[in-house]
Amino acid sequence: MPKYVLAYHGGSMPETAAAQEKVMAAWGAWFGSLGEAVIDGGNPTGLAKTVTSGAVKDGGGANPLTGYSLLTAADINAAVALAKGCPILKAGGSVEVAEAIDM
Repeated sequence: MPKYVLAYHGGSMPETAAAQEKVMAAWGAWFGSLGEAVIDGGNPTGLAKTVTSGAVKDGGGANPLTGYSLLTAADINAAVALAKGCPILKAGGSVEVAEAIDM
């Protein structure tokens, strides 16, 4: 079955411990609903640098990566359907879905 990378962009960090707990519960529930589609739940990302052929810059560009996950799905449309439930969407973020090509 094809693999898909879900790349998370944006979103916001909850300010209180109670709000953080609520968000983490939402992520846990979402991952639970994905079942065996989850290959690697991934992680949030931290400090980033952008490397080009001539320079290294601080930051991840105009829309920096804030986390990732790796899933299986029948096709990209099925992967997109799974991504539509991602809690980052409620926090103003987005999910980029891309097929991971086996080489």
